[in-house]
Amino acid sequence: MIVIDYDKCKGCSICVRNCPLDAIEVKEKKAYTNDKCVSCGICFRVCPFKAIEKTEEQKPETVKCTHCPVGCTIPVGKTGACKRYTNVDGEIVRNRKLVVDAITTVPEKENLPYKPLITAVGSGTNYPCCRPAPFIVQDNLEGVDVVTVVTEAPLSYSGVKVKIDTNIHIGDEGAKVKRDGKVVGMVTTEEYGSKMLTIGGANLLSNGNDGFIVARTIVDLANGRRVTLKVDNGSTLEIQQGEAPIIDGTKEKLMRVGCGSATVGLFARHLCKIVNEAIILDYHVIGLLSEHLAGEEVGLKYSGVVPYGVKSTRGRYFGKPGHGWGGTEIVNPIDAVTSVNMDLAKPGYKILVTETTGQKAALLEVQEDGSVKEISMTEEVLAAVKLISDTCEESKVSVIYTGGTGGSARGGVTSFPRKLTDAIHEEKIRMTVAGAPVFILPGGGINFMVDVGKMVPEATTWVPTPATVAPVEYTMTREKYEELGGHTESIITKDELLKMLENEE
Repeated sequence: MIVIDYDKCKGCSICVRNCPLDAIEVKEKKAYTNDKCVSCGICFRVCPFKAIEKTEEQKPETVKCTHCPVGCTIPVGKTGACKRYTNVDGEIVRNRKLVVDAITTVPEKENLPYKPLITAVGSGTNYPCCRPAPFIVQDNLEGVDVVTVVTEAPLSYSGVKVKIDTNIHIGDEGAKVKRDGKVVGMVTTEEYGSKMLTIGGANLLSNGNDGFIVARTIVDLANGRRVTLKVDNGSTLEIQQGEAPIIDGTKEKLMRVGCGSATVGLFARHLCKIVNEAIILDYHVIGLLSEHLAGEEVGLKYSGVVPYGVKSTRGRYFGKPGHGWGGTEIVNPIDAVTSVNMDLAKPGYKILVTETTGQKAALLEVQEDGSVKEISMTEEVLAAVKLISDTCEESKVSVIYTGGTGGSARGGVTSFPRKLTDAIHEEKIRMTVAGAPVFILPGGGINFMVDVGKMVPEATTWVPTPATVAPVEYTMTREKYEELGGHTESIITKDELLKMLENEE
């Protein structure tokens, strides 16, 4: 039971912000629990003034949940901290029906069925892990007895990788990423046309009281909810799976077609017909059309224009990151030209300055003294810029859930966990998460990555150990399951399962 010492309580509301059930309120600068409280202990752990105590005493008419180590004491009609289990007339019941059909499709050629017989979404967790998994289901597929073992596994070793399609500089690599002032991850290395975040992981999840907001952030992102994050000395990000990112209040529209050099290569045949020079701004690699090999390929000679940036190779320059054109620090297109060698250039030369998405563009003209001035865009130049932008993809946020089931999470499947690990790496067992295919990382253990966009919606949750909870399915032949030392005594047929579910309705 939760007991609050009102002499110590300062009404700071930290407990309110961290409670997963809105079970605490601050009135007249003092915290009070309400009838939603399940004594999960988060408030006790985050209180900076030691004003909250968790006792072993249990409130009347509550039932202790034993499906994870937290041991919530749940009042009638209320849910536990993970929101998976409800006290229904004194019985702890999983509050989501088992989802049988995965949302993914079956490839035409597979040694094992890609689609599991059932998903683990709504299956619940049998704790401790030495017990058989909640559902072990068998069916006959094209003359072969196939078994799917499912469990919702609490994973302390888990997180998400977030891919943000943008050229905007959001912060330095390694910069801390925070939610409500708490560190939940960091900026990592960039991928082609995208910024990458790593959120969660065992170290942050186990980082004292801050682990709870880390777990909540992982689950919110994995379940497709919008989350606001702040990068240290960088941008404020509003991100949501499958949606365009909002960076510092501006919604991103397009993902670059390629770096500046690649854009020159892709569109050189179009650009050479309408301008004497093109500068494609991109803070990774800026492209200069006439000097680039692609420019030579289409018959151009070097124009004498020197672009902004540090030269890398022919027609390729490194810029500096910023919030300007192409993710550089350039905000005025004239600044994209450092100088013009008038021994090579001629007055009247036309220079297109644009970016890899074609969203910003300007046409410059070389003057007799080697300076440049901006002039009106021609119809031909506008059409070329539109061709670049039309070739780009829409900017989106993609979330990859990552985790490891190499530990006790294997116990509900088999008495010989090493055999399960080996069989998965040997592709003799098909592992899925919420019905979606996983990529198994090579090496030891069962470390996996899965596209949350392919998972059954709202499939993950978290428990205040803290850990996230992932619905995991293992599908294999009955013969293989017996070889693993699986819990064959707990197998039921899919027909039996469906009848059981019908009777529950």
